[in-house]
Amino acid sequence: MGGLAVSEIHLDGVRKQYAGTTALEEVSLHVRDGEFFTLVGPSGCGKTTTLRLIAGFESPTAGEIRFGDEDVSGVPPEDRNVGVVFQNYALFPHMSVAENVGYGLRFADEERRRGRDERIAELLELVDLPGTGDRDPTELSGGQQQRVALARALAPGPRLLLLDEPMSALDARLRERLRLQVKKIQSELGITTVYVTHDQEEALAVSDRVAVMNDGRVEQVGPPREVYERPKTRFVASFVGDNNLFEGELVDVRDRPEVARETKGLRRLHVRVGETVFEVEASSQGSGSTGEIAGVEASQSPRSDGGSVAFCVRPEQLKIDGGENRFTATVRETEFLGETTRVHLDWEGREVTVRAAEPPEAGTAVELGFDPGDGHVFEDQL
Repeated sequence: MGGLAVSEIHLDGVRKQYAGTTALEEVSLHVRDGEFFTLVGPSGCGKTTTLRLIAGFESPTAGEIRFGDEDVSGVPPEDRNVGVVFQNYALFPHMSVAENVGYGLRFADEERRRGRDERIAELLELVDLPGTGDRDPTELSGGQQQRVALARALAPGPRLLLLDEPMSALDARLRERLRLQVKKIQSELGITTVYVTHDQEEALAVSDRVAVMNDGRVEQVGPPREVYERPKTRFVASFVGDNNLFEGELVDVRDRPEVARETKGLRRLHVRVGETVFEVEASSQGSGSTGEIAGVEASQSPRSDGGSVAFCVRPEQLKIDGGENRFTATVRETEFLGETTRVHLDWEGREVTVRAAEPPEAGTAVELGFDPGDGHVFEDQL
């Protein structure tokens, strides 16, 4: 087949089973041309299986995988025009750095093979390792070895780059530097990239869009800021960053016509949590769907029959002695994080977390608050 041209990646209803165990269940994704797309989730959620299916190392039990308009389900890995970087580098210890990078050219076209030496030098320059071609990979640091692996994957000029937990073996500071370098290289080359990680901070930092996976399914897809600020499910809210989750009873819904034009129908929900009633705003602003209010058509009225409602408030949005919604909690312990302090509090048997520059002492009772617009209602709750 000689290598497929990759413009976009489509997974439609992809299912994968191993000996009766379902690893993926009805996964549908669309990765755009030139996009840095990240699969993030806990261990065993199916993200690496998804990557291996895209690479061709595994075949789907059901569903379709397309590169552009072409079904690649039966196409072997070497004909998919894909570069892969693994977690463990997978460098050949008996080869020099240059030979490792050049190994990726064995499936390249004749023109690239003729310019092999120039291509190797160009790639080592790209990954900030000029002049290291004659060195043994074992002489390099972990971060340098991972960059050699990246150069090898890029050598044949693939249209698609797949990275499977490439930073997990590195220390935190090196991970931060290398992930920025990978993003810079991806942006310069304009290569479609699918990145797998369990690190939420890493996913938010480098991605154009993120797919949060759980138990073989995709829970949410969107730009990092949207996924962080507007989680669609309780799992996404709890997995991506710190969050405070509240569950209560919906007791009242009030329209706010004075701002309806700007928000396509802002409503304020009154939710009783324990003995406290909170006001939380639900609107379609930023959802990209005209006429929807927290996942409900604007023409419909959210139930007000005492049904359960869940919402979340990020720790940085909770204020000590501030906000419209007020409640009193007791400080249990604090964690100094440098720029800020994470404060753990107890409120009616529930744990609440706040970020504060000047934290109160343990055992202190403090008044916390948040504004209605800072409480995000999950879309499946109305």
